[in-house]
Amino acid sequence: MPRPRSLTTDQLAVAALAVADRRDLSMRTVAAELGMSPMGLYRYVADRDELERLVVDHVFGTVDTRPPTGAWETQVVALAERVRAAFAAHPAAVTLTLTHRHRSPGALRWAESLLAVLTEAGFADRERVVAVRAVFSYLVGAMQLEHLGPLSGAGTRALAELHPDEFPHTSANARRALSLPADEEFTDGLNALLRGLAAPGSTRARR
Repeated sequence: MPRPRSLTTDQLAVAALAVADRRDLSMRTVAAELGMSPMGLYRYVADRDELERLVVDHVFGTVDTRPPTGAWETQVVALAERVRAAFAAHPAAVTLTLTHRHRSPGALRWAESLLAVLTEAGFADRERVVAVRAVFSYLVGAMQLEHLGPLSGAGTRALAELHPDEFPHTSANARRALSLPADEEFTDGLNALLRGLAAPGSTRARR
């Protein structure tokens, strides 16, 4: 394949994402995807770190960051589900969000919408910091578990087969987990977290 005369940021991001979906992301593998030499790729990006940022921003760029409507809990769930849907086809990119969310315009716009929802709901100062961190931590962790260790997977089946005399709670919990749909697991878990953030005694509960 001949080397393109010039590459756009979007072309670089698409190529990097395609590589990340299939194998290890590197300057060499992305250059091969584009049909050029690794040295040629350095004309456009400085290193792998920049490729990772392009991947994160490309996926977040597909996320609708407009504030939803409804109660604040409903809005937070909607924003989180949009991110989950965007990363569903690109699970390898999930971990990259941890190190590149601060430099991705798309991720920043999503975080701004989340902060706006929390602020309007009455979260302020320290509790808002904790709330947005908790939501993001749950989101990333849940997405990783969904793709790397799903409840319907071999790990849960192995736990379900543990001897009930030695692990009665673990085996019973795993057997029940096998029938829990991924969508319900994600939404129910997030709703449980949000109930904790609005627990009695919080600023919102006293208003």
